[in-house]
Amino acid sequence: MGIQEIATATGLSKATVSRALRGLPTVAGATIDEVRRVADELGYVPSSAAAGLATGRQRAVGVVLPVIDRWFYAKALGGVDAELRAAGYDLVLYNLGGPGGDRHRAFRRAMLRQRVDALVLLSLVLDETERRELQVSELPTIVIGGPAHDLRNVGVDDRAVAALVVRHLTDLGHRHVAYVGGQDEAGMNVAVPYQRRDGFTEAMTRAGHPVRTGWYADGRFSFAGGVAAGTALLDVRPVERPTAVVCASDEMALGVVVAAQRLGLVVPADVSVTGVDGHEYGEVLGLTTVAQDPGAQGRVAARAVVAEAQGAPPTVVPVSPARLVVRRTTAPPTR
Repeated sequence: MGIQEIATATGLSKATVSRALRGLPTVAGATIDEVRRVADELGYVPSSAAAGLATGRQRAVGVVLPVIDRWFYAKALGGVDAELRAAGYDLVLYNLGGPGGDRHRAFRRAMLRQRVDALVLLSLVLDETERRELQVSELPTIVIGGPAHDLRNVGVDDRAVAALVVRHLTDLGHRHVAYVGGQDEAGMNVAVPYQRRDGFTEAMTRAGHPVRTGWYADGRFSFAGGVAAGTALLDVRPVERPTAVVCASDEMALGVVVAAQRLGLVVPADVSVTGVDGHEYGEVLGLTTVAQDPGAQGRVAARAVVAEAQGAPPTVVPVSPARLVVRRTTAPPTR
């Protein structure tokens, strides 16, 4: 199956079909969608090797992520992959494997620049050497999930996200609110945790309810970490216990809910709990959260770097949407 069959089925020229399959900005969006739809129906698979020989491009995008077993990373990766497949590009995955992984492999080896046309980084903050390597490579690069120095970013406004849940809780009447955040277990995702923590602190201060020093707990952005942090915050005398806990991720929030239940507390009668992300498990268990769409963020990031790799100028990426979803884990305080 080749381009000629797609051209015959759509009534377009082979040249137009070729440009549409590559997603070039000179082709109308509706035409690109139609050509890709027909290509999928006919089972067309572009030859990245042939494209590389003809254009000097590899028709591949590298995706670098700290670890692979986190909900946000998996969802964002799925969005990147879907968009790249639709554009006829391959995905080359670089899993850094946590702090003990080999970042040298992803950033400093010449083979990276030879294998991919662009890079998507997931929640990574680069050191000076890595930034210099990217500048030398001249690869179109974008970051998903948190700002990075001198690089475009796709993601929500993390300070505003934290302010949303604080406003929800203070409107319910909560004055004694704790926070579960901290670094992820890999210790490689820096910007997002700090942005959400600072947004929470600023929102509580604006509301006139400064947070107690001991009410900041490290949940390591994991379910198990949330259980441990929730236990530390809630396994105290009622007078010392917060009436609500804001968590920087749904996975930690679900852990806090479990910790509360193990301690014989009722959520939300004894303690309200909120998360951030929109994890499907949170929906099942009725977790109040600020939902975002990492899959959509992945698609936006992939489209941006593919267009730039094909010669389009870099575009400004708008802030990704986020919305408060109120469910069963929040209610007015009973004390």
